[in-house]
Amino acid sequence: MLGDYELMAFSQTMQPERAKAFYGSVLGLKLEEDSPLALVFRAGRTILRVQKVGSFLPLPFTSLGWSVPDIKAVVQELSKDGVIFERYEGMKQDDLGIWASPTGAKVCWFKDPDGNTLSVTQF
Repeated sequence: MLGDYELMAFSQTMQPERAKAFYGSVLGLKLEEDSPLALVFRAGRTILRVQKVGSFLPLPFTSLGWSVPDIKAVVQELSKDGVIFERYEGMKQDDLGIWASPTGAKVCWFKDPDGNTLSVTQF
């Protein structure tokens, strides 16, 4: 039933101004709303609601990710804007931090200002 409808993503921030700058200026998402409860962005056809919260603990795994056609170009562009890509013990990552999965997908991870883990993947 819900497979026929657009998916909406959620995240959270304790630092709304930093999150607004990061998701808007650094990642290039379009800010559609800044209300007392959430920042609302658009990423393609997907709505991302970054909820303004008093406290939370970031998850120890990926919470949001983007499928990209050229991961190397995206990582290089985000690096120019100050994004730092994560390195994980035991994972063979290239000089940009890109990991080649057993399926052939290439993945790279980074964090938002609140410590949420985000990723870009080239399938």
